[in-house]
Amino acid sequence: MNTNTIERLSPWLFTVAMFLIWELVCRGFKVDPFILPAPSQIFMAMGQYWWPLAKNSFVTLWTTLAGFALAVVFGIVLGLVVGWSRTIYRGLYPVMIGFNSVPKVAVVPILVIWFGIGEIPAILTAFLISFFPIVVNVATGLSTIEPELEDVLRALGAKKLDIMLKIGIPRTQPYLFGALKVAITLAFVGTVVSETIAANAGLGFLMVQAGSNFQMPLVFAGLLLLAAEGIIMYVIFAYIESYFVGWAFRSSMSAAA
Repeated sequence: MNTNTIERLSPWLFTVAMFLIWELVCRGFKVDPFILPAPSQIFMAMGQYWWPLAKNSFVTLWTTLAGFALAVVFGIVLGLVVGWSRTIYRGLYPVMIGFNSVPKVAVVPILVIWFGIGEIPAILTAFLISFFPIVVNVATGLSTIEPELEDVLRALGAKKLDIMLKIGIPRTQPYLFGALKVAITLAFVGTVVSETIAANAGLGFLMVQAGSNFQMPLVFAGLLLLAAEGIIMYVIFAYIESYFVGWAFRSSMSAAA
């Protein structure tokens, strides 16, 4: 096999090796399934409880995507506002840092009081935990415009809006897609945090119910499905990134090759 084939197969090979080592450790040391179930037991639980897992996986996925969509819209708009002016940047940035420093698990009870138990608190938690990286990266992309370039463009008659549309926004695209890959994984964290506290559906809710009934293989099955959903969404945005902003990585990729 050539190098490219090995690189493409390496994620699968490492994953299979990890599960194999996990299985051997559990069997060799006779680990109690309540402490750490073997992968074979987890996959058996997936087959046995496939319908509850599928139904709750869908709930978690759509609530996460809904919260993430809100984060993308508000994050891009707020990032453009923050990156528009140094004064706005210095004024809002400390507020955003303080807001992001508040543990979102502490916000969930407030959301439950406002909106009740259900999917809305999960959507809002996913939004709150994922929009900050988008704002920061969009604002950072705008702030990387060289002052000399702005001076030249202004001398040629360009206005602030022209510089933003023709230079600033295209330059933020690599930063934006990098933030989206991070934010989608954080959105899953926010959704599950809310589901474990106050929800009547979703993988977080299912894992709490399974844990209370000492069904640890089912708990780990939910964790594996969460990991799979996060990986799939990350890969999707990675492909979108390579399609839209491949130009930003072309030189580094060619150099690495």
